[in-house]
Amino acid sequence: MNPQLEPNPGGSGASPRHVVLLGATGTIGRAVLAELMRAGHRVTCLGRQAPTGAHFMACGFDHPETVKAALARLAPVDAIVSCLASRTGAPRDAWAIDHDAHLQVLRAAQQTGVRQFVLLSAICVQKPRLAFQQAKLAFERELIGSGLDYSIVRATAFFKSLTGQVERVRSGKSFLVFADGYLTACKPISDQDLAVFIVQCLQDPAHRNRILPIGGPGPAISPLQQAEHLFEQLGRPLKVRSVPLGLLDAVIAVCSALGRIWPRMADKAEFARIGRYYATESMLLWDEARQCYDAASTPEFGQDTLLDFQARLLRGEVSAERGDHAVF
Repeated sequence: MNPQLEPNPGGSGASPRHVVLLGATGTIGRAVLAELMRAGHRVTCLGRQAPTGAHFMACGFDHPETVKAALARLAPVDAIVSCLASRTGAPRDAWAIDHDAHLQVLRAAQQTGVRQFVLLSAICVQKPRLAFQQAKLAFERELIGSGLDYSIVRATAFFKSLTGQVERVRSGKSFLVFADGYLTACKPISDQDLAVFIVQCLQDPAHRNRILPIGGPGPAISPLQQAEHLFEQLGRPLKVRSVPLGLLDAVIAVCSALGRIWPRMADKAEFARIGRYYATESMLLWDEARQCYDAASTPEFGQDTLLDFQARLLRGEVSAERGDHAVF
């Protein structure tokens, strides 16, 4: 039976707090900001770019004293919520943002009396093979050992990551899958549902000092099933083309070789590795004992489904911002 976690209204807004939010200009960050404000919390966004309609303090994360001074000026701060993440996943970017910047904030939080830290991480760190996964895991370990109350939210796939082929299919092209289209599966979660879950971590004791894998409503869905639903919504016959994994392997090999001469090509090799990872690994809970992904044990939260979002996207009611290393 799938573990279904229900929203806890009292847990998210019973006692308003002063929350410092990192990464407020990203898609998840904007949703978390809106949910924090809806729940009645006092929010200060910290970073280099001001979000719309929120209290903001400009601050870089390069030097610990800079962050410490910012948190001291904002004191008392009850909690930090971070949706900050590297944009590309390239090694230098990943370690600078996913680890180093977070560590500067954590050290400043310890020195200024902040007692709680809620971190948005990713479920893919369960099987770390990429630079950004290693960087995220390294900071997770720092946070767990920091003495602060923590919640580490390991989210599954996001809707925006799975809708990149909508326009391609609408224009008459095939839906691209790797192998047979059943190689991977996920329980994607919407920005809004994830935001509710993150804000709930602030005051729900059940979410404290835990690593929390979380997905949206099931069942788990494969790329081929996504394609079937998309063509059904468009009223067209299914049109799918299989992409061999060897193509990504070739790109990785060529870019890696050229990367020894041109650093930019090394980054492209890493982007290709990221693409291959997501093409072959499910975004579900990993069962270490059985060495497989377990859809049934992957926690579910919220009500929004990918298929409903896809339908709204087709009607032009919503848009989907893509990441810098989108495969399609």
